[in-house]
Amino acid sequence: MSNLEEIEMAVESLRDDEYGQFRLWFLERDWERWDRQIEADSASGKLDMLIREADEAKASGTLSDL
Repeated sequence: MSNLEEIEMAVESLRDDEYGQFRLWFLERDWERWDRQIEADSASGKLDMLIREADEAKASGTLSDL
């Protein structure tokens, strides 16, 4: 049995209140991982093209409000 299968079985066996706590923990961990990835992508320059596109749209008057 793989670690993933063991985790799946453990999650399936959680009571409803424990499952809710687990979901909150997992979502927070997921957002933290996403934040770290965005920070790394920004620091490496992978997002520079988005800044350039926004600057160009602003200069041409085609930048849309969010």
